[in-house]
Amino acid sequence: MVSFWEYLRKDRDSFDTASQYKITLTKSQPQHALTGPAATTGYLYVNLHWTTRTAESVTPGASLKRLLSPRILRPMEPDSYSRPQVNVDLDLACMYELADGTRGVVQPLGKYFGDLQRPPYIKLSGDDVYGAPSGETMYINLEKKDQFRRLLIFVYIYDDTPAFDRTHATVTIVPQTGPRLEIALDQRAATARSCAVVLIENTGDGQLTVRREVRYVHGFQSDLDRLYGFGMQWQRGYKASTPEG
Repeated sequence: MVSFWEYLRKDRDSFDTASQYKITLTKSQPQHALTGPAATTGYLYVNLHWTTRTAESVTPGASLKRLLSPRILRPMEPDSYSRPQVNVDLDLACMYELADGTRGVVQPLGKYFGDLQRPPYIKLSGDDVYGAPSGETMYINLEKKDQFRRLLIFVYIYDDTPAFDRTHATVTIVPQTGPRLEIALDQRAATARSCAVVLIENTGDGQLTVRREVRYVHGFQSDLDRLYGFGMQWQRGYKASTPEG
């Protein structure tokens, strides 16, 4: 088995080569089974990518009002001035329950980045606070598939930032064989702070089932925990301030 760091060094195009087609999980087709080598080989690659919407919200009829306004005769302002971007800090995370009953979380908050070679066999590569092209990435060690009972992949918005209606976010799941899976977080949940994206379950018959959830909640991890019954204890957490360079 390749090491984790060798895996990270692989060119991103290798994922596209291995997964030449995709399956979009939707409300009408919410589930996909990982079987054979896809469920047991190497690492499962989970990526969160997002772009931010503009701060200005467009209400019905706004475009018509703008056309009828005398301001239409004035020079138009560049979009960068009239529609400023807003900063959104989305975090990719995973609640897990192992076969021995161990439960926990892998997330940037608290620096619970996990481990691939030891429990929970899940590793978060880092914390992207700006929505860079690479987004945030998590790896799940499928060589340890039998150690998993269920994994809840979720996304939350860190404190003091806008909500999901300010983002275009997509979670992509890529096994080493077979199609990649895409889940769009495209509902306009303006006041939601967290979203359960997919639930991955070990069905005990040699396969993992990936089921689209996309359930928005107004609260944070503890609320998702209650919704899915992990039964963990939570306390308020904060991100460390980024040192000024």
